Amino acid sequence: MTTTLHALCLDANDPDRLTRFWAGILGWETDGTVLVPTDDTGFRISFVHTGEKKARKNHAHFDLTSTSAEDQRRTVAKAIELGGRHVDIGQRPEEEHVVLADPEGNEFCVIEPGNDFLADCGFVGALACDGSQEVGYFWSKALDWPLVWDRDQETAIRSPHGGPKITWGGPPFDPKTAKRRVRFALRGLPSDVDRLVSLGATRLGTGEGGQVEMADPDGSEFSVVVPG
Repeated sequence: MTTTLHALCLDANDPDRLTRFWAGILGWETDGTVLVPTDDTGFRISFVHTGEKKARKNHAHFDLTSTSAEDQRRTVAKAIELGGRHVDIGQRPEEEHVVLADPEGNEFCVIEPGNDFLADCGFVGALACDGSQEVGYFWSKALDWPLVWDRDQETAIRSPHGGPKITWGGPPFDPKTAKRRVRFALRGLPSDVDRLVSLGATRLGTGEGGQVEMADPDGSEFSVVVPG
């Protein structure tokens, strides 16, 4: 098995600003406009410049965990101090998590303490995605990460080495109408591209540096960096 999740790529109008914001929230090291984890997350976060403005809710967002109500308040206050803001995406008043957005409007949640689903996860508890049960199965096989949740068309996978869960909420979810601003970047061998196609991915073409551009069964774009 050679396919690995190397980075989560986020489109950014100002990559430097978002790097500073998320480094301040997560406490990770920076390498240019790439965040390098200092915990067990296992993949980087790369901010990729785009001139296109964010026009709709992202299909994927981080769920950050809290150890206490005071810890949750500290994380929220830190995010606001760094340039984040509260946003309404339809959450109900009785829900205890706090929905925020970074300086370019990318949504994320600060989860209440005592959340059973994320109990054994670190500060970055999950990457929560809109998506089908089928795509959860696809990514489980693509990355060789076990399914840790598969119920009512909701799925979640997690690296055998720990780190955050990646979840797909099942229907209903918003239809895809534009290129995703949040995308996976994988590393693998040429044979892995064929394997991903056999699992249900679509090959879209070859991008900069020889990386192969692909889409998963839900049409969400991702790339595979193949060594030259």
